Amino acid sequence: MNYFSLIIGALLVNNVVLVQFLGICPFLGVSSKISTATGMGAAVMFVMTLATLVTYLVQHLILVPLGIGFMQTVAFILVIAALVQMVEMVLKKVSPALYQALGVFLPLITTNCAILGVAILVIKNNFNLMEGLVFALATSAGFALALFIFAGIRERLEFADIPKTFKGAPSSLITAGLLALAFMGFSGLV
Repeated sequence: MNYFSLIIGALLVNNVVLVQFLGICPFLGVSSKISTATGMGAAVMFVMTLATLVTYLVQHLILVPLGIGFMQTVAFILVIAALVQMVEMVLKKVSPALYQALGVFLPLITTNCAILGVAILVIKNNFNLMEGLVFALATSAGFALALFIFAGIRERLEFADIPKTFKGAPSSLITAGLLALAFMGFSGLV
């Protein structure tokens, strides 16, 4: 497989948030400031890449040999939950300010369907370990890119002269929709 096309596809053409609409909750919840969006993007990048590595190994070394492939989703969720707990403990120790800023959205990475979706897609698409890791890294970079762009736009909208009825959630949702349309243009859907 061509790694360049895998990266461009995961980063732009099939952006996990703006095209596949996975991981919307942290996308809308943490994107009010660029600093928190950057921190969440980095945390998702770390968890998604590490989760893909561990779930790939669990699938091929435990689930398939034991004939319990039907336990894939449960096993993957447990792996992701454990990794998120690890990230949460590290962030609390290393960067208390970022830990406070992310608040409730950090534990929500556990239930972020984008992370579980990527782990399952790596298995479904029969990627080898290297392809899976590249796919996970590119997908998480696409998540971080969408978060960063959206946070920048939301920061600018905060000071814009917008009618009162459109301030806050309405302008955020309209902006997210327009951003999604822009990213869908990479795949030729628009």
